[in-house]
Amino acid sequence: MEILSVRMEIPDGANLILGQSHFIKTAEDLYEAVVNTVPGAKFAVAFNEASGPCLIRVEANDDELRRAAIANAQSAAAGHLFVLLIRQAYPINLLSRVRDCFEVCSIFCATANPVEVILAQTEQGRGVLGSWTAVPPRASKAPKTRNTATSSSARSDTSCDLWPNSRFLIRSAERQVPLRPNRL
Repeated sequence: MEILSVRMEIPDGANLILGQSHFIKTAEDLYEAVVNTVPGAKFAVAFNEASGPCLIRVEANDDELRRAAIANAQSAAAGHLFVLLIRQAYPINLLSRVRDCFEVCSIFCATANPVEVILAQTEQGRGVLGSWTAVPPRASKAPKTRNTATSSSARSDTSCDLWPNSRFLIRSAERQVPLRPNRL
């Protein structure tokens, strides 16, 4: 057995969801999941068949992402692997829908960071062992830094904190409003 590392190419402004599935209809089902969840998203999904003609099945609404998804699926060359590249949406918008596809077995990563796929090569073929998606941490986030990051990512001066009783609190400069979890 040989251990290999293959770098995924993620086009500028795109995110990658990399996973494993077991059915040739995966590309079609993931296409439906994306268009029904984030209608304006630009995306491509490529799925490597693992039997029969062993084709790469592709569904896409963006040519650049289609080419990149095919290239990534070819370079990994692992059966049952799917590569989903998205723009104008984020993995957080889609992950639950991707997991809900009956044929999806695993999700290895969902990121815009550089990704290396770790593969095992045997006489039978290639399989994904995992993925590396980031550099090692350089420091910890101090409370002062965390508050700055939270307020800069939130709308105006609104931020979210988790209450001890698992309810969210919307904090603004003027008032504090507890929300019921089912209204999130």
